[in-house]
Amino acid sequence: MENLYDAIVVGGGPAGLTAAIYLARARYRVLVIEKEQFGGQITITSEVVNYPGIERTSGTALTESMRRQGEHFGAQFLLAEVTGLDLSGDVKIIHTTRGDFRCFGVLIATGAYPRTIGFAGEAEFRGHGVAYCATCDGEFFTGKEVFVVGGGFAAAEESVFLTKYARHVTILVREPDFTCAKSVADAARAHEKITVLTNTVVEEAAGDSMLRSLRYRNTETGEITEYRPPAGETFGIFVFAGYQPATALVQGLVELDAQGYVVTDRSQQTSVEGVYAAGDVCVKNLRQVATAVGDGAAAATELEKHAARMQEKTGLHPAVPDPAKDAAEASPTEGDGAQEEDMFPPEMRAQLETVFQKMEAPLLLEMSLDDRPVSAELEQFLTTLTGLTDKLTLRQAASPKPDAPCVRILRADGEDTGIAFHGVPGGHEFTSFVLALYNAAGPGQSLPAGAEEAIRAIQRPVQMQVFVSLSCTMCPELVAAAQRIASLNPLVSAEAYDLNHFPSLRDQYEVMSVPCLIIGSGKPVFGKKNIQQLLDLLKEHA
Repeated sequence: MENLYDAIVVGGGPAGLTAAIYLARARYRVLVIEKEQFGGQITITSEVVNYPGIERTSGTALTESMRRQGEHFGAQFLLAEVTGLDLSGDVKIIHTTRGDFRCFGVLIATGAYPRTIGFAGEAEFRGHGVAYCATCDGEFFTGKEVFVVGGGFAAAEESVFLTKYARHVTILVREPDFTCAKSVADAARAHEKITVLTNTVVEEAAGDSMLRSLRYRNTETGEITEYRPPAGETFGIFVFAGYQPATALVQGLVELDAQGYVVTDRSQQTSVEGVYAAGDVCVKNLRQVATAVGDGAAAATELEKHAARMQEKTGLHPAVPDPAKDAAEASPTEGDGAQEEDMFPPEMRAQLETVFQKMEAPLLLEMSLDDRPVSAELEQFLTTLTGLTDKLTLRQAASPKPDAPCVRILRADGEDTGIAFHGVPGGHEFTSFVLALYNAAGPGQSLPAGAEEAIRAIQRPVQMQVFVSLSCTMCPELVAAAQRIASLNPLVSAEAYDLNHFPSLRDQYEVMSVPCLIIGSGKPVFGKKNIQQLLDLLKEHA
């Protein structure tokens, strides 16, 4: 079977990446499926200083190194959403938005996502002052007062990070002290722009369209304090209260504990034979990169044994990875300019080449530029990109437009697909832009059952604007979903904006968190969405 693997890893964080390294190095065929961005939650951490053997690095750099190492040994990587699992039988089936894949063993490494607290006003002001990711949203609070809710590692570390933007940071800790390592807590306590209030809980956040007041209470004295910013100003509340396990996919399939974490034995096997779990999704006392890596290594060695048994039992033998051949196919061809190599390193070029080969039709990219430096950057990006293939042609818009800089994806005859990116599609949006090309040219990504019919059934014009930050790991899923819908229905448009270059839009919609979705003239909707969730939203706006 072409789509048969010894093991499939669901989730591309440190645990999943480590398992891929071990399995591929042992010459087993392994596929890692990730729906957002390889690297997991650690990619939002700007500074990692407690990973053994590496004195200081960023979460993104650390996990990208892991991914490249796995790729070097022959591991395969796929950006797609897993929509279902069939874990019965010797050969298990993984259903995804890009087709079905089969394997002998499965590793669940889906991690966890930020937990909400539930104080009055938290849901109401999400995206309008209440946020959960300092890396994604910190810049929106430049020069403003910021409150951080939480007393763990994330609260202490991200508070220090937020001082790059905020006028001042106040940390509200429910416990008598921080619950993280003393060195991390001390860095927050010692910072001149940080105040720490212990035994303190949030009572209510209130305001109009933006936050205008915060009330919090000292649990020992009962004293209630109300903060109000100067007239006309707003402020921010960042919630770092731990994580919830991302186990919806395996609900009812494997044993979970009362909090929803996957129960495993000492070898990381779940209650189902051949199904393992690793990382933050598991029941464990410590959730750190180091423990996730240990889980991944332990699970991989057991998966090796399981795969060997299944090969012998079934007589099926997945193709053994050939790292040398894969590396040769992915390496740049002779004659490529240094500028192209700098802008599109080998791993990006390999990703692009795969997409170019699958594109069924040529596309025309139309750029609209203004006199800002970002326009020059966009022009260089597009000139280099279109120089890599004869399936893309570049032209400049006939006249300057107020939404510049912008690149619109047109069909070869000039018909607008409704897909556009305002700014430069780099950072975490590079992959979503590549997917937009693939979707516009065809055949495009696979869709959940019934989704294509629902998209084509839309019979009125729909305009979607998606506001993003290139540092946001949650934005690409919403961008890709919106633009996939636009690629299939000429009545739908989906335009992404890097808010860093469009402050007027940020002010107009009072956006203080990304991703943010505007449908028509509706109110902002915040948070990542997949295609089905987005279709449900479009029904509500019909």
